[in-house]
Amino acid sequence: MKIKAFFCMAIPVLLVFALNTKFGDIPPILKFINPFHGFWQNAEKKSVTKNKEIKISGTKDNIEIAFDDRMIPHIFAKNDYDLYFAQGFVTAKHRLWQMDFQTRFAAGRISEVVGEKAIEVDRYQRRMGMLYGAEQSLKGMMDDPKSKEMILAYTAGINAYIKTLKKENYPLEFKLLDYSPEEWTPIKCALLLKQMSAVLAMGSDEFYMSNILNKFGPEVTADLFPDYPFREDPIIPVGTKWEFTPLPIPPVPEVFSETLSNIRTRQKEEGIGSNNWAVGGQKTASGYPILANDPHLDLTLPSIWYQIQLNAPGINSYGVSLPGAPGVIAGFNKDIAWGVTNVAADVLDFYKIKFKDNSYKEYWYENKWNPTQPRYEEIKIRGGQTKIDTVYYTHHGPVVYLEKPNYSKANNVPTGSALRWIAHEKSNELMTFYRLNRGKNYNDYREALTYFTAPAQNFVFASNENDIAITPNGKFPLKYKNQGKFILDGSRKDNDWQGWIPSNQNPTVKNPPRNFVSSANQSSTDKTYPYYINWEFSPYERGKRINDKLAQMNKITVDSMQNLQMDSYSILAENVVNILTSKVDVSKLNATQKEAFKELEKWNKNFTANSIAGSVFDLWFKILTNEIWKDEFEVKDVPMRFPSRDRTVELIINAPTSKWFDKTNTPTIETLETLVNSSYKATCDSLEKKYGAIGEKWQWGHVKNTHVPHLAKVKGLGSEILNIGGYKGTVNALSETNGPSWRMVIALGKTPTGYGVFPGGQSGNPGSFYYNDMTQKWANGELYSLFYMDNINDSKATIISRLKIKSK
Repeated sequence: MKIKAFFCMAIPVLLVFALNTKFGDIPPILKFINPFHGFWQNAEKKSVTKNKEIKISGTKDNIEIAFDDRMIPHIFAKNDYDLYFAQGFVTAKHRLWQMDFQTRFAAGRISEVVGEKAIEVDRYQRRMGMLYGAEQSLKGMMDDPKSKEMILAYTAGINAYIKTLKKENYPLEFKLLDYSPEEWTPIKCALLLKQMSAVLAMGSDEFYMSNILNKFGPEVTADLFPDYPFREDPIIPVGTKWEFTPLPIPPVPEVFSETLSNIRTRQKEEGIGSNNWAVGGQKTASGYPILANDPHLDLTLPSIWYQIQLNAPGINSYGVSLPGAPGVIAGFNKDIAWGVTNVAADVLDFYKIKFKDNSYKEYWYENKWNPTQPRYEEIKIRGGQTKIDTVYYTHHGPVVYLEKPNYSKANNVPTGSALRWIAHEKSNELMTFYRLNRGKNYNDYREALTYFTAPAQNFVFASNENDIAITPNGKFPLKYKNQGKFILDGSRKDNDWQGWIPSNQNPTVKNPPRNFVSSANQSSTDKTYPYYINWEFSPYERGKRINDKLAQMNKITVDSMQNLQMDSYSILAENVVNILTSKVDVSKLNATQKEAFKELEKWNKNFTANSIAGSVFDLWFKILTNEIWKDEFEVKDVPMRFPSRDRTVELIINAPTSKWFDKTNTPTIETLETLVNSSYKATCDSLEKKYGAIGEKWQWGHVKNTHVPHLAKVKGLGSEILNIGGYKGTVNALSETNGPSWRMVIALGKTPTGYGVFPGGQSGNPGSFYYNDMTQKWANGELYSLFYMDNINDSKATIISRLKIKSK
């Protein structure tokens, strides 16, 4: 009986312990389903309290916030401090977990939440210098009185909201992962901006290129990896005159390269890009400029962007912000509009380091031994012991890895090499947006850009003074040509960055004769620009399509700009599909292959959702590219990359008898025609195996499988599959989970009118109506009117709720 009684008491105790404890990925069940504190508390009704007043200490005056019918806050404050305090408060109210998660990830602090399994993720972030870079940026922000006020006010606003939270009101993901929000600090704002630099400017191909140079020699390398593409339509129009005297260009030293054995690397993924353009009043129906922008990023719920309007003396700005940083990043005010796309500048280089011994205390540079600076990274681990990771810094930057780690994301980092990266520089990007938000004309735009360091962006501009402009802008290192195309010798001073390109000599164009400006991540300039920015940019097809369309258009309206954003015509297909189909031996095809061939013959080159030909062409070109290059460029333990798409197309169009079509690992001699036929049959066979008989399941919208996943990939918290068109190489650049993260069209004039949408919603709470309410409209290619309010009672807006913050 005593044993039975013991078990009767022990089992409930153990059960309670088990259900209140987090095991692996499983949340503590009792805590999670607790009706008083668990996930039930996160369910929200669509209707909200219409008017609310709260008292908060720390503000200087009363603040009024109007929420419209998409839960977008329109903040009206009487001074800058209260404006950014309120921005921090409402952003935390809607996106606190997202802000926490993104900054923890950037800082290398995920192990604190999920335990030992994230240790390599955290080590990677620390070793790439993310926290170090954020510390440097924060110094720049705090040096300027205005940006200092911004960041301190924004931080105080976030913390004011956190203090209002009870445990039952924690965002759902805190309950799923069983941890609590922590106090916000200014370094977190800097970390968020560093993470954006990592997303847009952390890719590098010099590992591949060094191995290619060693394997094939300089002549073949230069031929297959040229310094300028065969087909290009640059951002700054060809023939633009450079109205400055350039600095002396550093001389090219002897090339250094080294075979990197036992490293498996990955290429930069196409799709991290964007489009923007502005048309002058000469081409519009209104006589005033129209500006459009759609930055392409990984699609997530919650959205990477947060819509907001900021109004205070001297500012009335509307657009999207980054949750975790103050100000409007892309948007408009009553006088100007601006938007951004990625430049893809070469601002990250690796330097091979020679250490004196295994203590790593000294490294060889300029013919002498120099001391390294150790940085001790403390990584706390949930349920485990804190680990100290020592990172050795040279004057270049951190030596990222001394031994190859067991982490796939780090496979493209060479061991024993120091990282020189623009994101480690002292900077103050906040001042760019502070000034753009208040800008009135072209001169204000140009002045704002002088503060911007990284990630380099193509800033497009339009004003109601009928000026348009575009500037590939950032803090660009002064380099010799192709410096960083290959791994550099870290012992030589002539391989260092030799200063900076003056900001007023960054390539720019204002009011060009064609009456429009645009960018789509292609080359910044033609070959006449005197400085080296990079040797390779994104393929030209999107930029070419945009420029072709804008050149033809007149009497342009918001609707025609919206239609262009949704354009799914493929210049790549235009260039090669007829050549490829002409080489297919139709007599040797089976029934399915013949039917697919007919689809290609009648295809209009548009990647619409119902296009079967789009699915066939996409996979066919991928397989053909692999067939052409795989035998030469996939070698065990010698990581390399394939030549660019532009080089492949050049081979197909103008060198059909090239030796590169022959496979070196077969006894027969293959030709372009051989590979075209084998790859076409493999394409159809693959589609048939995966999707069955040719039909509806072969359609591009189904094959592409576009959806918007949860930020932490939590199943059930992402969107449904969206049956929509678009393709990475088209203006509507959509893949499975990457695409236009914010579409915006702004019509300038006496009173500006704005339109925009992003996939997702304002709220980060999966239990809220406003979590995913905009996704379908985004998928349909539609835009919402953006309520640009002149005052808190402006009748133009559909206001459903008001919040008044009174100072205690």
